[in-house]
Amino acid sequence: MLLELAGLTHSYADGHLAIDSLDLTVRDGELVSIVGPSGCGKSTLLRCIAGLIRPTGGTVTLDGEAIVGVPDNLAVVFQDYSRSLFPWLTVRDNVALPLRRRGKSKQERREAALEALEEVGLADAARKYPWQLSGGMQQRVSIARALAYRPSLLLMDEPFGSVDAQTREDLEDLVLKVHRAEKMTILLVTHDIDESVYVGDRVVILGKSPTGVRADLPVTLPAERDQIETRGLPEFVRLRAEVGRLVRGGATEADAKSDAKTDADTEADTEADAADKAEDKAEDKAEDKAEDKAESKPEGKADVVKKPDTTKTSIAAAAAKKPAAKKAEQATGETDAKTTGETTATTTGKDEAVAAKAAPSGDKPA
Repeated sequence: MLLELAGLTHSYADGHLAIDSLDLTVRDGELVSIVGPSGCGKSTLLRCIAGLIRPTGGTVTLDGEAIVGVPDNLAVVFQDYSRSLFPWLTVRDNVALPLRRRGKSKQERREAALEALEEVGLADAARKYPWQLSGGMQQRVSIARALAYRPSLLLMDEPFGSVDAQTREDLEDLVLKVHRAEKMTILLVTHDIDESVYVGDRVVILGKSPTGVRADLPVTLPAERDQIETRGLPEFVRLRAEVGRLVRGGATEADAKSDAKTDADTEADTEADAADKAEDKAEDKAEDKAEDKAESKPEGKADVVKKPDTTKTSIAAAAAKKPAAKKAEQATGETDAKTTGETTATTTGKDEAVAAKAAPSGDKPA
C-alpha cells in the first residue's frame, strides 16, 4: 500500500487557503506522525486523504488509484469519540456496524467485533452502551471499530486529545501494539510533540497556514518502546527538541549548522579583509612618508650613498696573511741552508781530490 500526495491544495469557500502544494509519500506499513502549529490545516489534510472533502488542487492516490470518495480500504478514528459512537447501540454493535459494508453476515460481524474488542482489552464491555463507559474506554471502542474493518490505511485525527495523561499513554501503547501485529499503515495527526516521537516511524512537521511540509524526520528509536525507558533515551530527547523547534518556527538542525558555518566563514572573511585593509593602509602611509621626505630635499642634491667600511676588512686580511708569510720565510731559509751545505760539501771534496793528485807518492795529504 502506498499513499502519495502530489501538489495537494485546498481553499475554502470564503477564499481561505488552508493547504498549498503539499507533497507527501507514506510507504506500506509505516506509522507516520503529523504535527504542526494550531490551525495550520492538519485535520483538513486528513479529511482530504479520507475523501471526506475534495481538494481544490493536486492529487491523492492510494495504491495507484486517485481518491475521489471514501475508499473501501480506509478507516478513520476521530478525536471526538462521543460523536462517533451511536448511544443506542451496544459496544459490540457499534464495532460491528461498518462491517455491513463488507457484506458479512450478522454472525461474522459479531465475531469480528468481539475479536477487535479483545485486542483493545474491552471484551467484558461488549454488551454495555457507550454512555456507560469512561472517555478512554469509548475511544478504545472507536479504535476497535477501525480494527474490525481491517483497513489498509488507518487515519487518526488527534485520537487521544480528550483523555487523561495515563489513559493517553495506554492508548499510545495500544496503537503501537496494533501497528506491529497488523502491519497496518497508520497516519496519526497530533498536537503532542512527545507523542509524535514516541509512536512514529517518521515525524512530518507542517508549517503555518497555508500549510506545507516543513520537515520530514526519521525516528531512529528502538521498535520496542516503553513509556519510561524510551522517553529517557538521548535520541528521544534530541528528536523532541528538534520537532519542538520546528513546530515553533525555528530552523532545522541542518539549517542551524549551515547558518553557523556561514556565520563563521563570514566572520573569518571579515577579519581577513580587515587585516588586508590594515596592511594596505600601512603600505600607503610608508609610501606617503617616503614621497614627503623626497620632496623636502634641496634641488640638485643627490642622495649620499654610504659606502661600506673596508678598513676592518683590510686589517683582518693582513692579519690572516702574516702567518702564511712567516711559514713561507721559514721554508725558504731551510731550503737555502740545505743548498749552502750541499754546495760547501761539494767544493771541499773537489779541493781534496786536486791536492791528492798533486802530492808526491808516499805523501799523504795532511
